[in-house]
Amino acid sequence: MSKTLPLFQDDAYLQTCLAEIIDVKNEGVVLDQTIFYPMGGGQPGDTGHLLLENGERLTVIDTIKGALPNEIIHVLDPQTPKPISKMKITTILDWERRYNHMKMHTALHLLSAVLSYPVTGGQVGAERSRLDFDIPEMTITKEEINEKLLAMIQGDYPVSAASITDEELNERPELVKTMSVKPPTGSGTVRIIKIEDLDLQPCGGTHVRRTKEIGSIEVVKIEKKGRQNRRVVLGFSNL
Repeated sequence: MSKTLPLFQDDAYLQTCLAEIIDVKNEGVVLDQTIFYPMGGGQPGDTGHLLLENGERLTVIDTIKGALPNEIIHVLDPQTPKPISKMKITTILDWERRYNHMKMHTALHLLSAVLSYPVTGGQVGAERSRLDFDIPEMTITKEEINEKLLAMIQGDYPVSAASITDEELNERPELVKTMSVKPPTGSGTVRIIKIEDLDLQPCGGTHVRRTKEIGSIEVVKIEKKGRQNRRVVLGFSNL
């Protein structure tokens, strides 16, 4: 069984690592360990390169979860010749894109703390991100949301990852903010992200270490997407 050690879960700031190709599939290659995050939880899969020992660079256009447990597939550019198993490679992450995902994903957690309503959907992007909320009527303005987000970001709160057992999560259903997507259970533990004094919820994505790293971000627009659904879109202020 091809398993991939997800190095990004312990250190989301790794930009390169050594690895070995343990399987070659139609979609791409599986490595024994990786810093590439696979698409999931509203966060896109990472892109970048795999550097072979002979100096050849293979372009990774996406990263996805495989059919097997703990299998991560690095999707290669169709024009790229496929390597063979057992090859040693160096992974090189498209760091700017990933770091923006980390900042945006953390900002969405802050947004869910500002708007304490059930979340009906969401999407992380490198320039724009969104959360959809089950809200009959908006009683808070865009300016008020921005003010609260800015205070949280400038407060420079620490962000950390931990885990709780499946049983603990069942006993604390308030931790799960999403209505349609539930955190994966069955392995015994669930990964959670804690923003000190502000937010605590299950999440498998990548995040910054402190809220101040998010930088200048603001609500771009608020859209009505149904009788009780409101979409709040965030963007970097300097874009």
